Amino acid sequence: MTEQRAEPLRLGSTAPNFKAETTQGPIDFHEFIGDKWVILFSHPEDYTPVCTTELGAFAKLEPEFTKRNTKLIGLSANTVDSHAGWIKDIDEISGSSLKFPIIGDKDRKIAYAYDMLDHQDLTNVDAKGIAFTIRSVFIIDPAKKIRLILSYPASTGRNTAEVLRVLTSLQTGDKHRITTPINWVAGDDVIVHPSVSNDEAKTLFPSFKIVKPYLRFTPLPKEKTEA
Repeated sequence: MTEQRAEPLRLGSTAPNFKAETTQGPIDFHEFIGDKWVILFSHPEDYTPVCTTELGAFAKLEPEFTKRNTKLIGLSANTVDSHAGWIKDIDEISGSSLKFPIIGDKDRKIAYAYDMLDHQDLTNVDAKGIAFTIRSVFIIDPAKKIRLILSYPASTGRNTAEVLRVLTSLQTGDKHRITTPINWVAGDDVIVHPSVSNDEAKTLFPSFKIVKPYLRFTPLPKEKTEA
């Protein structure tokens, strides 16, 4: 049974646990996470144009997520059988080989627990007038904590490179006591975390530069830029 949402999800909230059927069999979500990072993302409907391009793009980029100790898992309010048939179209159109599971959430219990329902776009509903899931993205760490929440309207496809970029930023920050500036990508200079004193920084980051007392840039050795 899915845990009901007791309060709005926030960054740092524990990801609600649930049991569900997927294209790869039944799962307990927290057991599925295990000691990995997980990207849980929803789409409005199978056999639709934007969703098809998105799932194909995630499938093609999955090896990069795997390198970062990260699993992908999709979701929509369709049946597992519907997903299974649609995957054939995704692979044919995008040239992908989709391997990650997709959750069947026909009763929208998981979508409700994760606030994946659209309350603004009155056209984004099924034949019964029930809201489809929006394009939500959750990055969840091995401690089952939510580290990123993104929501997109049904009309706008996501950017898989951005999801990968944020994941890399989070993992790099956890490892090295740094934060990342605007438009950062792996290999760029990072920002020394405010909790690190200048004396500590001299040891941790010998090449750091003080731009302002509150802004200190440093390169990371190449082998340390990928978490």
